[in-house]
Amino acid sequence: MKGKARVKEIISILLIYIFNCFPVKNNKIFLFSYYGSQYGCNPKSISEYITQHDLEKKYDVVWALNDSQQSKQLRRVRTVKTMSLRYFYELCTSKIVITNFRTTSHYVKRKNQYYIQTWHSSLRLKQIEKDAENSLSKQYIKMAKKDSQKCDLLLSGCKYSTRIFKRSFWYTGEIFEYGTPRNDVLFKNNKQRKDEIIKNLGLNPSKNIILYAPTFRKNNSIGVYDLDFKKIKEKLNKKFGGEWVFLVKLHPHLLDMSNQLIHDNQVKDVTSYDDIQELLLIADVLISDYSSLIFDFSLTGRPCFLYVPDFKEYTSSERQLYFELSELPFITATSNVDLEGKIIEFDEKKYKSNVNEFLDGIGSFEEGLACKKLMERIAAICFEQQRSEMNEAI
Repeated sequence: MKGKARVKEIISILLIYIFNCFPVKNNKIFLFSYYGSQYGCNPKSISEYITQHDLEKKYDVVWALNDSQQSKQLRRVRTVKTMSLRYFYELCTSKIVITNFRTTSHYVKRKNQYYIQTWHSSLRLKQIEKDAENSLSKQYIKMAKKDSQKCDLLLSGCKYSTRIFKRSFWYTGEIFEYGTPRNDVLFKNNKQRKDEIIKNLGLNPSKNIILYAPTFRKNNSIGVYDLDFKKIKEKLNKKFGGEWVFLVKLHPHLLDMSNQLIHDNQVKDVTSYDDIQELLLIADVLISDYSSLIFDFSLTGRPCFLYVPDFKEYTSSERQLYFELSELPFITATSNVDLEGKIIEFDEKKYKSNVNEFLDGIGSFEEGLACKKLMERIAAICFEQQRSEMNEAI
């Protein structure tokens, strides 16, 4: 570690140990998503549940964000800039700490804090953590093991995920089997919210939406994302009717390159859009590949196609998969011609039957109640502590 970076690290650790001497506030909840890079994923859904049910009167909710512009969008919770002096104070004095990714050495958990790890998928196709140990850096593995030791509660979307966590997450604590907070929105037929999202994206509300959201490749190449948008829209029109607009959501790593895929005004780049769940909510059809969001989208029952022209290369050089593609209910294609044909051949009744059978097989816990169940647990943790302290005082 060099010069300034080393000094910053020393200062950060010093601040942590200073603020860890301050009392923990039993009603304070600290949230961050992907190290503060976005207001999104499971922490966002939990936070929105709190504000929608006026629970911020009971809880002091604090969000850590890198971007001050994002902070301005949050009206009913407090925000801090990540790695600021205030950030360390709020983190160290919160009773509940919630995130969707591994914490670093900048979180030194206190004895009376409660750390909830939501992770960032309900189920995954790509192998993770210990199952993918050969694909991960030694530094990450070390961090992940330490993070799991801090964790008090790990959320699971299905029985299959629970088995993965028990085997591969370096974690032996409680697994909370009530679903994934970010998926709750997919169970609500909220037309007003859909209309607002479509309006905010500047889309024509009369058009059907197809979302293309593939996962990233190690080399950050975009060559594999070679969909023939025009022909696919033609096939969708022929199969389902109506006019279609393409939304393209690549991994944030590719933010500066995603516009290279856009060649007509019927394809919109939404890579910078933070909330993938909102895009899944408005999408009539999804095209993806090895991304875990295919399992989220399956809860809607809408058509999902996997475009995997690099299947052999991907599974041999990047990550092994938990399922054979043939075991999944989604329609798989390995070329544009193949995909176009599969769209025309799509059998909705058979597809929905396959999806329901798959969800039963993995033992899905998703019912749209994950936030409610989690907040009931958080209430018990926070206010049980308060009652104990009051009894001790008496």
